[in-house]
Amino acid sequence: MGGTVKYVAVLLIGAAAGLLSGMFGIGGGILIVPMLMYGLKCSPHEAVGTSLAALLLPVGLLGAVQYYRNGYIRVPYAVLLAVGLFLGAYLGARLSISLQGTVLERMFGGLLVAAGLWIVFHK
Repeated sequence: MGGTVKYVAVLLIGAAAGLLSGMFGIGGGILIVPMLMYGLKCSPHEAVGTSLAALLLPVGLLGAVQYYRNGYIRVPYAVLLAVGLFLGAYLGARLSISLQGTVLERMFGGLLVAAGLWIVFHK
């Protein structure tokens, strides 16, 4: 895959992740991380780090404005979640960096399977 094609692919991955984030509130990592690892051959650490860097500001801002305008944001919850995300992302990054790539990849796959099963079978 040529350089320009890779950048177009990354832009399309970002657009798809943004769409899913706006629709379902899911973190872009559910799409971005696997696409970077398997589609663009990034290491698990590169995929997670790149996804996290990309999600810093743009993902939530415009989507959150739309939800806020329609009264769908519980501001105190959002603030507390943001504090938790801030601290958790720091600790998670430190832990992730200490793991081997294959361990990180398997843990991420397990998380996706567990989340999918919970969504399908939870009542």
